[in-house]
Amino acid sequence: MSRQVTIALGQNDCELGNLSANLEKVERYIKKASSKGADIICFPELGTTGYRQDLLGDKLWELAEPIPGPTTARIGLLAQKLGIYVILPMIEKGTMPGIVHNSAVLINKHGFVQGVYRKSHAYSTEGHYFTAGNSYPVFETEFGKIGIMICYDMGFPETARALTLQGAEIIFVPSAWCQEDEDIWDINIPCRALENRVFLAAVNRVGREGEDLVMHGKSKIVDPRGKTLVEAARFQEDLIFAQIDLDILVSARHQIPYLKDRKPYTYELLTKRL
Repeated sequence: MSRQVTIALGQNDCELGNLSANLEKVERYIKKASSKGADIICFPELGTTGYRQDLLGDKLWELAEPIPGPTTARIGLLAQKLGIYVILPMIEKGTMPGIVHNSAVLINKHGFVQGVYRKSHAYSTEGHYFTAGNSYPVFETEFGKIGIMICYDMGFPETARALTLQGAEIIFVPSAWCQEDEDIWDINIPCRALENRVFLAAVNRVGREGEDLVMHGKSKIVDPRGKTLVEAARFQEDLIFAQIDLDILVSARHQIPYLKDRKPYTYELLTKRL
C-alpha cells in the first residue's frame, strides 16, 4: 500500500442556488487536479449550491438530493474516468420529508459513494435549516484513513480527536469561513493538526453572499506539527496541491506522544452537559 498521497484543494467561488453552473466548475477543477497528479480533491462547504440558507429560502429543499443521487452519479462518472477521489459538500436530502443535512460525500476513484459525513455543529442559524449529524465516520483508502469535519466543527477539538481515535491520518475540512474570523481560521488549523498529530487539509470558499458574508479563502494543508505546507490565495479562486507521506506519522507520534499520553479516565467532565 502506497503511503504517498497528493492532495488538491479546490478553493472556488460559486453561484448561490445555481447547481448546474457550480457543478461545471467543480468538474473543471477535478480535471485540472487530476492532470497534475492529485489523488484526492476536496471542495468547500456546500460548494454545489452556495452557503446562505436564508437567501435560498424554499429553494434549499428543492436543491437537496439523496446520496447516492444525481449529483453523486455525475461526479462519480468523472471520478471513475480520472481515477481520483472527490470530497464534495452538498445539501443532502434526509430520509424523511423536510429533513436536510449539511453534508460532505466521499466519492472514491471507482465512482462509488464510499461514505457521507454530516456536519455535527451548527453555526449561527444553520440549526434552523439543517439536521445535524451525530457520528464521525472514518474512511479507508489505499493511501490511508481519512476523516472529514465541516467548517465550525473545527472549533471543537473533540471532533478531530474522535476522528483521530478511529484511525484518521488526514482530516479534510470543507468550509465557508467568513473574513471576520480569519484569525481563528489561522489558529484552528494548526492546532487540530498538532494536538492529533495528523495532516489537516482545510479548504475555504471565496466570494460574497448577500451584503454581510465575505469568505476570504486562504485554504491550507498543514503537517502533523501544524506547519503550513501550502496555502492558497486570499479573496480569489485557487487550486493548491501538496504531496504528503503518511509514514511520517509514526515518527511524529513518537516525538510528541499526545495520543499515547491521554488520560481518558480523567475526562468525565467533557461528556457532561453544562
